[in-house]
Amino acid sequence: MRKAALEFDVVTLFPGAFAGPLAYGMLGRARRSGVLAVRLHDLRRFGVGPHRQVDDATYGGGGGMVLRPEPFFEAVEWIRERFPARSERVVLLSPQGKRLVHGEAARLAGHERIVLLCGRYEGIDERVREGLADEELSVGDVVVTGGELPALMVIDAVSRFVPGVLGREEAVESDSFSEGGLDFPHYTRPATYRGLDVPEVLLSGDHGAIERWRSERALEATRSKRPDLVATDPRSRAPRRRQRG
Repeated sequence: MRKAALEFDVVTLFPGAFAGPLAYGMLGRARRSGVLAVRLHDLRRFGVGPHRQVDDATYGGGGGMVLRPEPFFEAVEWIRERFPARSERVVLLSPQGKRLVHGEAARLAGHERIVLLCGRYEGIDERVREGLADEELSVGDVVVTGGELPALMVIDAVSRFVPGVLGREEAVESDSFSEGGLDFPHYTRPATYRGLDVPEVLLSGDHGAIERWRSERALEATRSKRPDLVATDPRSRAPRRRQRG
């Protein structure tokens, strides 16, 4: 059996939360074809004592339970022993981490395996962050109930850069953020719908005019919706042209 181009190992209290999203669409096809591997590991399997304890009260007082360090360390050691990899990153999903952006997803896709650690409750013992995780990733300045949804976002975003996952490899190159800014508007049939028309330039057959229109509209979207990205978009340094439609 051939080895997948990219492997994910997810350590979580709720493996069942991944079943639906991983079974359909792009991720489902990639897994079935063997291009992508996603293994789910129940944190409770590595819990402490006969009751498989995974959490405890926080030192120093305060509300909420904290996930213990032992189950995470033992889970990652078990994964490494049974699924050796030449290149891996252990990623802790955390609101304190750096943001998951296009470039970070592309970087992570260069590794053979990514281990994703999902937190819950009040948080994870700091020693997991200090002694086990290679890095932390956040999906935004918001707190969610656990790391499962962020982990799915990481799997989806990173997998798009793996050859064979998308039906068309060039789709990655035209995504929003691929050039530093947002994507251009897209239209399909019908040409007119409820008084709203497809821009004439897209129906013209003039490929040069279409490319100029798309570039200008992409830059316009970036300027109006995400002005913070304009400086990183090379299209902002090109001369602006007027285009009808």
